[in-house]
Amino acid sequence: MTTGVRRRMGVEERRQQLIGVALDLFSRRSPDEVSIDEIASVAGISRPLVYHYFPGKLSLYEAALQRAADDLAGRFVEPREGPLGARLLRVMRRFFDFVDDHGPGFAALMRGGPAVGSSTTNALVDAVRQAAYLQVLSHLEIEEPPARLELVIRSWISLVESTALIWLDGRRIPRRELEVQLVQDFAALAAVSAAHDAEVAEVLRGGLRNEPGDGPFTDLAVRLLALASPPAP
Repeated sequence: MTTGVRRRMGVEERRQQLIGVALDLFSRRSPDEVSIDEIASVAGISRPLVYHYFPGKLSLYEAALQRAADDLAGRFVEPREGPLGARLLRVMRRFFDFVDDHGPGFAALMRGGPAVGSSTTNALVDAVRQAAYLQVLSHLEIEEPPARLELVIRSWISLVESTALIWLDGRRIPRRELEVQLVQDFAALAAVSAAHDAEVAEVLRGGLRNEPGDGPFTDLAVRLLALASPPAP
């Protein structure tokens, strides 16, 4: 007969375990509702031992947020292959996978939570937004965008965030439809700016050059033309 012996974790291994436990709990409930006692219980250690690795819940929350931010930023990375609309749609699907998996934590971060307002939290959120911005620029194959194009991209990123928050509150619109709509929102915002700026128009033409007949941008154009057409008698 053999008996199981609990292996002693090293310092970094234990820290990573606690971050994983906290992130899982924060993903299912608002961080305000999760206590250090609960984190300790799930991790199988005592409350004082949690404080040995982290000085308080705020520092543990920030560490969990760092891991989540790295994960979220990575979901905007997409090979520059194929039509732009299809690339953005794949990004939106991965983004909403994250929102689905981390709903309460995502909402707490954007709406208010124990670390909101701290310099660390603000820096992490801004880093994710900047990563998304640079990825979109990369797909448009431009390094220094004209002012209106920068406004379009940053406005679209804010729209994606706010849309995800609204969607979490009831999920009244099918997720797949919303992902397509957000990709089309990017095209619509860019088209309005292109109507006022020749540089943006040139970038948009390049982005639409290889758009297939069944792509999200073409689908939007067809729907808009149908709206503009007079109703049948």
